[in-house]
Amino acid sequence: MNSCLNKQVTVRELGLIDYQAAWDEQERLFAQIVDQKMRNRTVSPDAQQLTPNYLLFCEHPHVYTMGTSGHLDNLLVDENRLTNELGASFYKIRRGGDITYHGPGQLVGYPILDLDNFFTDIHRYMRLLEESIIRTLADYGLQAGRIEGEGSDRLTGVWLDPNGHNPRKICAMGVKASRWVTMHGFALNVNTDLSYFGHIVPCGISDKAVTSLSAEVGHAVPLREVAGHVQRHLADLFDMELTDLQPVALSDIGE
Repeated sequence: MNSCLNKQVTVRELGLIDYQAAWDEQERLFAQIVDQKMRNRTVSPDAQQLTPNYLLFCEHPHVYTMGTSGHLDNLLVDENRLTNELGASFYKIRRGGDITYHGPGQLVGYPILDLDNFFTDIHRYMRLLEESIIRTLADYGLQAGRIEGEGSDRLTGVWLDPNGHNPRKICAMGVKASRWVTMHGFALNVNTDLSYFGHIVPCGISDKAVTSLSAEVGHAVPLREVAGHVQRHLADLFDMELTDLQPVALSDIGE
């Protein structure tokens, strides 16, 4: 097989986009990469094509999503109140983790990567995603970290004061991988309305708080500025070459 690896990652800024539309776009790109990998198995090495990689950034309207290990008991409002009072939607999705919230002011990142281009280690992948956020928060003077543990005792994501008296989650993570291709990703609370987390047990964790970058530094922070920091750290940690750093019009999705 062609020994060359594709370290290029196409960055797309989708802006404020409905969760289902972003999910559909993830699925489309995911399928594109998997299909190319399968075609490469049927042709000679000289005819094989490099698989692409993508990094999507966006915001979502108010929405709650539940992963494959989630429990509906962690959603604390009924469907009527969810829709009519909170103006939120709800999705069960195929990623790891329990329930979380996405909404305006939150930076959501969806890496759609062929890990065969980088390394085939999901544990390392998750730790480097966390590290990119830890380094981004350090750019704003915040010392963040992880809550370590074995198996279910490890609390995936990024925390402030992780081992102190007031641990509070600032970034949730949940991913799916198949044939070493990833989708879903991370949600970093930047200027997020944290009251929406009061309607769930965030990530199934009832004894720890949730926070945001703006709450910690005392002022709003431009999402695009934060995205720039995250992109820079991801490129360094994964040895990526980021390309096409232009916003994408919503009308272009799926074309």
